[in-house]
Amino acid sequence: MGTKPIVSISHLGCEKNRIDTEHMLGLLVTAGYPVDSNAELADYVIVNTCSFIQAAREESVQELVALATAKKRIVIAGCMAQHFQQELLSELPEAVAVVGTGDYHKIVDVIRRTEAGERVTEISSQPTYIADETVPRYRTTTEGTAYLRVAEGCDYRCAFCIIPALRGKQRSRSIESIVAEVEQLASEGVQEIVLISQITTNYGLDRYGEPQLAELLRALGRVPIPWIRMHYAYPTGLTPGVLDAIRDTPNVLPYLDLPLQHSHPDVLRAMNRPWQGRVNDQVIHRIKDSLPDAVLRTTLIVGFPGETDEQFEHLASFIQRHEFDHVGVFTFSAEEGTPAATMPNPVPQEVMDARRDRLMSIQQSISLKRNRAEVGRVVDVLIEQENPSTGEYIGRSARFAPEVDGVVYVRGNVSLGAIAPVLVTDADFYDLYGQVADSQAQLQGAFRRALVS
Repeated sequence: MGTKPIVSISHLGCEKNRIDTEHMLGLLVTAGYPVDSNAELADYVIVNTCSFIQAAREESVQELVALATAKKRIVIAGCMAQHFQQELLSELPEAVAVVGTGDYHKIVDVIRRTEAGERVTEISSQPTYIADETVPRYRTTTEGTAYLRVAEGCDYRCAFCIIPALRGKQRSRSIESIVAEVEQLASEGVQEIVLISQITTNYGLDRYGEPQLAELLRALGRVPIPWIRMHYAYPTGLTPGVLDAIRDTPNVLPYLDLPLQHSHPDVLRAMNRPWQGRVNDQVIHRIKDSLPDAVLRTTLIVGFPGETDEQFEHLASFIQRHEFDHVGVFTFSAEEGTPAATMPNPVPQEVMDARRDRLMSIQQSISLKRNRAEVGRVVDVLIEQENPSTGEYIGRSARFAPEVDGVVYVRGNVSLGAIAPVLVTDADFYDLYGQVADSQAQLQGAFRRALVS
């Protein structure tokens, strides 16, 4: 048998896409294919694309064009493949295959078929697959952190979102499957698990007939992983039972990523958000009452069709009032195939940009206040990188999720992949600065030096 071709994977998009990439890598390595991170050395390049918004598609297209110019054999995978399918093969002669979001587990067979000269289309019209703990996986994150998908797909139909068409209906893994994978990751030295799905607070609804997130969190509390972090906590799913499970399970971080998108009830109804007009002060107060130490992140959309100045001011007041720890703001993107794309009264781009900048300016002062409140405290930091030229380390405290929040710059002796106590000595809008100390006396001394300087 001849030598297998070298394969490289270019990952674009969200952490759900990242897990698909990691499974494709694991399957290829298990099948004996040499994998190289350098696309220049590869015979095949798999581009795991994103198609969520126009900017993501443009990034994917730029990557594909660059690889086509380099005469690479390209396998187009992910959301853009699911979205456009045959159009991509027609427009890009260098593409030897397209692989849908529910078909990434077939990647070895796809490569074999293209080696035999076939131009492959492997796209399920309705994605139904979700990988479990038995599917090989080669992690691409830092050694201390791993994403873990608890469910795939979405049953909601928000007016601006194309994800249900690209990822299919919600399908949850079993609690037993998830716990088995977390135990496996713990044995590999992983310190932090980030639970993800499109709607994590709806976990288990399709499988068990009702959401089972609280039960899942309590089960994960019995696994020796220091940090369990949860993304995409929809407000309607943060029931008293879920909040109690977060509070009562020591390794579940009180970090809540609330993808609210807006605060005004009329905008939420126009967006067809699942909680309609129920995102209000009472929701946030209920969370804070149950979890006084909760770290709250949210994402917001400005410029949804018909958004008035009054509705925008409602949103600006909302984030000023509640002082979220972290906020991401996006301008509305009209996605073909979604109801919002053809709604009347579009907001001009320059108005959207101005509204986004105003919210981010408000949030900057809030983030600075939140970060400065950490100065003088000793916090646990997961150490992820080292700067060889300065000897400084970079990590994250429990307040910071990977890639979307800030980092902690750390001085002192510590090991990569470890969680270390760090005295926070300074802070800016996004990041913290600190010193590792081995004893209380060293901590106090480091803090006094920071105050003097």
